[in-house]
Parts: sequence; C-alpha cells; structure tokens
Amino acid sequence: MPRPAMAIAILVAAINVTVHAVRASTIDISVADENGNQLPARVHLADSSDKPQKANSDPFWNDHFVCDGKATANVQPGEFTWVIERGPEYEHAKGKLAVAKNETAKLDVTLHRIATLRDEGWYSGDLHVHRSTADIKTLMMAEDLDFALVITWWNRPSKDAKPAEQTVFQFDGHRIYQSVAGEDEREGGALLYFGLKKPLDLTVSSREYPSPMAFVRLARQLNSNVWIDIEKPFWWDVPMWLASGQMNSIGIANNHMCRSQMYEDEAWGKPRDAARLPDPRGNGFWTQEIYYHILNSGLHLPPSAGSASGVLPNPVGYNRVYVHLDKPFTCDNWFQALSKGNSFVTNGPLLRATANEKIPGETFKLNGPTLDVSLDINLTSRDRVSQIEVIHNGSVVSTFSCGEQTSHDISRQFAVSKPGWFLVRAIADVDHTFRFASTAPWFIESDAQPTYINKRSAQFFLDWVDERIDRVKKNVADPLQQAEVLEPHERAREFWTERVQNATD
Repeated sequence: MPRPAMAIAILVAAINVTVHAVRASTIDISVADENGNQLPARVHLADSSDKPQKANSDPFWNDHFVCDGKATANVQPGEFTWVIERGPEYEHAKGKLAVAKNETAKLDVTLHRIATLRDEGWYSGDLHVHRSTADIKTLMMAEDLDFALVITWWNRPSKDAKPAEQTVFQFDGHRIYQSVAGEDEREGGALLYFGLKKPLDLTVSSREYPSPMAFVRLARQLNSNVWIDIEKPFWWDVPMWLASGQMNSIGIANNHMCRSQMYEDEAWGKPRDAARLPDPRGNGFWTQEIYYHILNSGLHLPPSAGSASGVLPNPVGYNRVYVHLDKPFTCDNWFQALSKGNSFVTNGPLLRATANEKIPGETFKLNGPTLDVSLDINLTSRDRVSQIEVIHNGSVVSTFSCGEQTSHDISRQFAVSKPGWFLVRAIADVDHTFRFASTAPWFIESDAQPTYINKRSAQFFLDWVDERIDRVKKNVADPLQQAEVLEPHERAREFWTERVQNATD
C-alpha cells in the first residue's frame, strides 16, 4: 500500500488489478492477458467531473483511448474512474483511484478471455469505421477485431480521384482492413460502398438530386461485385433500395446504438411510433421490426453491423457482425459468407446457434405438415441476458430463460408449420442502450406452397414509398430533376404493389 506521507489514496474495484504508487504526476497503465503477455486494449479514464483523459500520443476518440497494452496519462491531481475493455470476447475491468500532486499511480490490469470465436470459425467485422488508416491497426488490435472497412470518402466531389494501388491490407497474421470504402449520405439516408478502387464522384446539386441510384449504377459499372450496404433500416429510401435488387446487406446493429447511450430518434429517417416503442430502446426495436418486415416480404438480405467510430461516440468494433468461415479468412471469403447469411450481429452478447446442426443462412424444406427444428445455442455475455427468443415470421414463438452465469449452452426444439424464416435473438438487460445479438435468418421453403410473403409487411413498404414520393415532390421544385428522382420510387411502388397482390399470408 502507498505510504500515508504520499497523500495518495487508491480505490480499486476490479478483477485482477494491482495498483502501485511511484513519483511522478501521471497514471501508468499496463494491460496483460492471463499469461502475462502485453495486451492491446481500450481505456476509459475520466476525472471527477467526468472529463475524459488522454494518454500521450495514443489514439483518442470521444471518451476513450486505445493502446498497445502500455500507456501513460499526464493528469491533474484528483480522483479518477477507469474502465478497460477489449471487445466482447474479454471480461472488462473497472475501478477508481486518487492521485495526489507530484505522484503517479501505476495501474496493472489483467483481462481474461471469456470466448475465442476465431477457434470456432467466426470472424468479426465492422462495416462503418471513420478513423484514420494510420491508427487502424492499433484500433483493431485493441478491440480484437478481425475485419474493418474504413470510410475514406464521404459526401464529397472526387472528379480527379486516382485509383488506389492497394485497398486490402493484412496484418497480425489474421486481421484485415479495407480502405477506400465510402458513404453516400443525403436526404434519403446512407449507403456504404466497399470494393471500389477510387471514390465515387459525389458531386450533387442538393440533398435530393441526383438520386442515390445514379451512384449505385456508377458503382456497378466500376465494379460489378461492389458491396453496397444499407447503413440503417429506417432511412426514407429503404423501400426503393430494396425494390432495386442492388443492395447486399443492411445495418441491424447500427450507430444509433452506442456503448454509453442511444440516439433515440430516427434522425431524418422514417419515425417510429414512440408511444408504442418508447425511449431509450425504442429505436432498437424499430430497427428489428423493419428488418422483420423485409424478411416477411420474401427478401433474403443479410444483416450487417457498423459503429461509425470517428463520427459517433462508439469505439471501433462496438457494433460488429461475426461471419462463419469454412475456408481461409480473406476479404472475398468473408463477404461471400456474409452474402449467404452465415453470420450473427452483436454489440455485446456472443450468440452462436445452429438449427438442425446448420448455421444461419441455411434453407430447410417443409415436406410435411410441420418441420421440427432442434436449436443448439451457445451464448456468452458480460451483461446479463434474461432470455433468448426465437422469432418466426416476425413473431416471438419461443423463449428460453437464462441464468446469471456468463456462458449458456441451451438445446431446445420447436416446430414450424408454414414457409418463411426464423432467427434467434438475445437482448441484454441494459437500460440505457439497445445491447443485443441476433443471428441471421434460416429460411423455410415448401414445394407445395409458394414463397412466403406477408401482406401486412408488403403494404408497410408500399405505404412508405407513397410517403417518400410526397416528400420528394415537396423537396424538389425543378420539374426535370423531380421526375428523375421520382423514377426509381415509382418503380418501387410497382414492385411493392405486386408484392401486396401476391401475398400468401
């Protein structure tokens, strides 16, 4: 313990933490794994007024910095709180300390793994990173993130952009990041682009003109295999984007869900019924509902995840999608598995599940009156999860209670009697934000029954298109520009009208 003459009080409430005192006006931090090896990590250090503290030249954002396992923070005397984390596969440590004038606290922390998903074939990715490529290796190491898509162009003209010689970089043996990812974000919402060699020239005359579909067509001309992600489900242009057939994924764990808070409204997207879905977690449930309407409309669109670290307060990798690979981890193999829906999304709980021994993305045949499904679920979570839910065609059809422990292994059976889809979901018992995990769906088809299309869900998007068309007419005064912007929405109205007419349920 420190000598009383040093006038330094150190209070610690954490697991496997040792604190010493030596002469200096700093806090020295050391993070190690259970074997004593130096461990990159994220540090939240705040003074008594909750002002975040920085550490020398280590990358800092919002309320935290990341380090390679060693860090020194120059501080004013006073009391501090701290939290140290390393993504969802590690326990976290937290505590308090007080540092007197001309003294230093030495903080030695050990973090233990609670899961190793790479050993199970799962590789994590964040599709929405607004951080410097100069820092990305440190950021990914500190979060134990396998794959990062780094947004390097966003809503800007790029007439004279030169193609990049290299956009995919591998390091640390098994980690990959891709640069030259981009974002087109305007009145109808945001699309993320991956796989281009140079930025799109996003020269626009307004937030409505030209239509984002003009840039979708340009991107497909540059690379027919470009990956286009709908950044959030509630953006106004979502029904039109879905009808286009050009979208590859949609952000179910998105940047309205933050580590320390929720962005409770829908920004300039389609607003929810806040009385039915109240703050603070209503936006999270609204996101889920819209995704279920997409699946109910007969569309097979895999869920994705993005944190928007560098714009919104999240750490890199807070919202992430885990993809299961049965082949080597490469950029192309990861996206190929994501396209199949061999995945789950999360911002906390680690939810691995099989249905009849098949990972998410599988299609089952309903050959009789019912299909018996055997679920095997492994859930690992630092936050308590009271129950795991099975969602079938948009409704909760089964729930499994969980205890207080960190890890759960659950086997259950349920039966389905009509085509459609199902998935498994776990929502953490956290009040201030929407912290959850969801598998991608499994699908059910029948030779005796048509493809499942729910009329209410198709009508939901048809009504949405009509609302959006009215907004375009108000926003775009020029007749020629208005007609050009409206054209893909009018085609979407035809698409959703046909879905309503062909509904099976």
